[in-house]
Amino acid sequence: MTYDVVVLGLGYVGLPLAQQATRAGMTVLGFDVNARVVDSLTAGKSHVDDLSDADVTEMLAAGFRTTTDETLIARADTAVICVPTPLAEGDGPDLRAVVGATEAIGRNLRPGMLVVLESTTYPGTTDEVVRPLLEKLSGLTAGIDFHLAFSPERIDPGNERFGPRNTPKVVGGYTPDCTDRVAAFYGRFVDTVVRTKGTREAETAKLLENTYRHVNIALVNEMARFCHELDIDLWDVIHAASTKPFGFQAFYPGPGVGGHCIPIDPNYLSHNVRSKLGYPFRFVELAQEINATMPGYVARRAQNLLNTDGQAVHGATILLLGVTYKANIADQRESPATPLARHLASLGATVLYHDPHVATWKVGDVEVARTEDLEGAAAAADLVILVQHHREYDADHLAGVAKRFFDTRGVTTAREAHRL
Repeated sequence: MTYDVVVLGLGYVGLPLAQQATRAGMTVLGFDVNARVVDSLTAGKSHVDDLSDADVTEMLAAGFRTTTDETLIARADTAVICVPTPLAEGDGPDLRAVVGATEAIGRNLRPGMLVVLESTTYPGTTDEVVRPLLEKLSGLTAGIDFHLAFSPERIDPGNERFGPRNTPKVVGGYTPDCTDRVAAFYGRFVDTVVRTKGTREAETAKLLENTYRHVNIALVNEMARFCHELDIDLWDVIHAASTKPFGFQAFYPGPGVGGHCIPIDPNYLSHNVRSKLGYPFRFVELAQEINATMPGYVARRAQNLLNTDGQAVHGATILLLGVTYKANIADQRESPATPLARHLASLGATVLYHDPHVATWKVGDVEVARTEDLEGAAAAADLVILVQHHREYDADHLAGVAKRFFDTRGVTTAREAHRL
């Protein structure tokens, strides 16, 4: 059997991509080195937030197949790399998964194939890392014997409005012909395709998107600190500023930033600038410093709330509500709840958590106690901190039940609540 596309990496990026291509009538093969992921999907079980078991079953019924056999890559017209690129030592991306996927494709590359990198990385990766490996292992030449391109993933887990089909797809090819080929590929199942001059522009576009968010979140996080000291309600300030119909976009403070994108991706660009040009990308580094210190700031505010009532944080029971990086999903990658729990534990607090999406939660090697009785635990705790506002939480009600309630998301109106 031949396939229109093989998707390498069946996680938060690859699986929704495979779903959309399958829905468009394309023959899709999913490849992953993790046999448990492959077996689970073959059995109709989803492991990502945006797809249900029913969605996977529907994909299988439409012909979607998964494998750990890299030789099947040779049967596909297009190979899309959707593997993770975590932060490595020195703030650069860990490209081991990208290299592994590229090598698997290179060993099975056929003339005429299209290879697309979607994994977020630094500018130049497609040309400087992926291309040489593919050419070396296959004996083929990019832009002549096969097509090569970069197209940044724009998956937003839990977003009910924008998904793979109606989110514009940025593409940049190694050559103009490569750009034509990748644009035609995504045009089969994405409403809008946006072309860039080349792979480096497409790679940098992704980093600019997340750097923009990173810097603006850091701005309001820093404002949250001094507004608290000046007795200014920053949430009211943001609401007022948001009424301006031009020149302003609202960003909101919080206990830190999470997920794979905002706390990670801008560092790739900063690392690239430092390593290649020898000077810092100061906005990114300052934003990282501010955002990374927010969990510690929240812990100090929690300590002060207890101290005001004459209670030491040492020995106090603190309940954390919501430990995922984003509301209404189960994804805990880079969640600020983790460093917050560490800070509170280092101050001597007993930390409990509740999260309707997370059955077990570890901070390092320590499993944090989970409570099933939300209202009872909120009433018994010395302090309740709303870290993530899941739809299951009635924050104002919980603030009324709790002895002390610290809202880091600005969602409460109850007078009993303290807000970031």
